[in-house]
Amino acid sequence: MLPALAAVAAACASVALLIFSGTGASAAVAPVGLGTAANFSVLAGSTVTNTGPSFLGQSLGVSPGNTAPGFPPGIVAGEIHLGDAVALQAKNDLTTAYNNAAGRTPFTNLPAELGGSTLTPGVYRIGAAQLTGTLTLNSQGDPAAVFIFQIDSTLITASNSSVVFINGASPCNVYWQVGSSATIGTGTRFVGNILAQTSITMNTGATLQGRALAQTGAVTLDTNTITAPLCLQPTGTPTNTPTGTPTGTPTSTPTGQPTGTPTGQPTGSPTGGPTGQPTGTPTGFPTPSHSELPVTGGSGGSALVPVLTGLSSIAIAVGATLLLLFRRRTSES
Repeated sequence: MLPALAAVAAACASVALLIFSGTGASAAVAPVGLGTAANFSVLAGSTVTNTGPSFLGQSLGVSPGNTAPGFPPGIVAGEIHLGDAVALQAKNDLTTAYNNAAGRTPFTNLPAELGGSTLTPGVYRIGAAQLTGTLTLNSQGDPAAVFIFQIDSTLITASNSSVVFINGASPCNVYWQVGSSATIGTGTRFVGNILAQTSITMNTGATLQGRALAQTGAVTLDTNTITAPLCLQPTGTPTNTPTGTPTGTPTSTPTGQPTGTPTGQPTGSPTGGPTGQPTGTPTGFPTPSHSELPVTGGSGGSALVPVLTGLSSIAIAVGATLLLLFRRRTSES
């Protein structure tokens, strides 16, 4: 009995070790909602300063401050909101997102140095984060995979460091919640949404596919490019759903109905009606009777017939009498 209990306890301990330690978290993690802060490439509390031809793919905002020197030469593809209601709303949404990311559990503890690591989706806790070299994020084939980094104090990257993806992760689902300030080193290629409590500094030539969002301090730029992070969508779901439904229904309904109805009705009615009626009526009337003599002339022509008949009879009788008298006279002589 005791060996069996010991085996069960060992198995439970192994499962717990896999869940709460290592380099990955097993449970699916939901994205952090940024609200209107998602419309901004740079958002600061006090000011935004820029040197050189920096480019921001989305909007720039400052609140409660209202200054952003260095634009131009810096270019903002979106809008500039300095101390207005739009910037204030974005700052409030940033605070909500920051608190959301900071409170996510369970998390996996990581050492300070992130360079050379390959991480799977999950929530990670770091005291003070340092990136030297390359950090690889492996989405394990899920384009909606989420990575949340909870950093107690600072985030600092060395020059020419980078964050790279494998297996289709989305930059928009990477969040760096920084307890104080973040410094992105010269030439670093960084990825994700930086949610800093105080300030963010991007050194010369550093690029960010994401957003630099600072709550209370400043954002400092120097010839940087910040582009909106792309959100990849799963390809399997939309393909299967629309294909099955529309194919079966419309084919059977319209085919059977219109074919049977119009064929049987118009054929029988028009054929029987016009054939029998016009043939019988006009045939019997116009044929004249052969026993009557044709009459020509005006309206009184019909009264001459008996008169002519009577004269013919008289002429015949007179002729017969004269012929008889002629024969008698010839025989007496």
